[in-house]
Amino acid sequence: MKTSKLEQLKIEREPERDSQRGRWPIVLAALALLVAAAWWLFFKPEAALTVSTAVAREISNQAASTVLNASGYVTARRQATVSSKFTGKVTEVLIEEGMEVEEGQELARLDDSNVATSYALAEARLKSSRTSLKETGALLNEARSIYNRTKNLVDRGLSSDAEMDRARAGLESLAAQLERKQADVQVAERQLDVYRQQMEDTVIRAPFAGVVVAKNAQPGEMISPVSAGGGFTRTGIGTIVDMDSLEIEIDVNEAYINRVKAGQKIVATLDAYPDWQIPCHVIAIIPTADRQRATVEVRVGFDELDERILPDMGVKVAFQDGGQSSASSAPSGRAGIIIPQSAVEESAGKLYVYVLLDGVVERRAVAVAGQRGNDALVTTGLVSGDKVVTNIPAGLEDGARVKEANG
Repeated sequence: MKTSKLEQLKIEREPERDSQRGRWPIVLAALALLVAAAWWLFFKPEAALTVSTAVAREISNQAASTVLNASGYVTARRQATVSSKFTGKVTEVLIEEGMEVEEGQELARLDDSNVATSYALAEARLKSSRTSLKETGALLNEARSIYNRTKNLVDRGLSSDAEMDRARAGLESLAAQLERKQADVQVAERQLDVYRQQMEDTVIRAPFAGVVVAKNAQPGEMISPVSAGGGFTRTGIGTIVDMDSLEIEIDVNEAYINRVKAGQKIVATLDAYPDWQIPCHVIAIIPTADRQRATVEVRVGFDELDERILPDMGVKVAFQDGGQSSASSAPSGRAGIIIPQSAVEESAGKLYVYVLLDGVVERRAVAVAGQRGNDALVTTGLVSGDKVVTNIPAGLEDGARVKEANG
């Protein structure tokens, strides 16, 4: 009896093998995390470097020698400060600097209240003249009928010559009045045309297509086609430049004008872009000299216009004596590939560049024959169209994966 009660007080334990079986999933998960961490530390992919690139371009080996250097300014052949035909107050300005306008486009409006009143008065006068003309025409028809009846009676001996004279006088008088009324109508129409034109003149329009480079007036200001005293009257709404008419004006010393001829090739360099050489040509030599400065003006045209070329920019030009005046002429007349100097790396006495191929760089040995400004002339190792890494970042190696900064 006592033995059975003691057996009931025993605590039954789970088998040890069941406890060990529950620990295995935890151990396996920990081992998997450790393996993943080790793989990440030793085999993780390197982040791609961001690089800037440039495209290698081929240049010609035909170089033209420079016979004369000069300086001048970019000017516009077509440029106008647009004003009004009469003095008036500006009510609306529809332009801003940098805006492109078409020929005939509205630029501004002037106060037209006085002109509108005169126009309405002219319309009323024209209407009155036309009404008076109709009245005179009706009276003339009546006088003509009276004249015909009187003439018939006189022919039949039923009326006197005096009645005939009065009928004739009335007819001729009304015919003269009709001519005068017709003239009055024409005068009224011409007067209306005058005020209609004045109404149109209150709208200031662009004389040609171009770009607005200056806005000179604001609503409420007075504008006049001529300069007025006091300084409170504007002489123009704005200035428009036809960018397609840009050219270069150069003053050449008359002692060297014999080196210049029409059609001559020129290489121009803007002061704002000293590394950009622009092919140009001589348009004309102005056939007169400046007595004070002993110079002759030369007009130079651009072979191809660019939006970077702006009026009044300073420019230096090199007159060529023949050959090719291309902006990409090679130093010393040698042909090759032009790349930025910053794309060339020197190591152990040799020169290398990094060529970008499908997101991976290839270190390639090159031979450099010379330098022009910030560019290097490469004679071997590159072909036209190769994309090279510029401003080579530290740590860049052959086979590294990179991405373009501008891509």
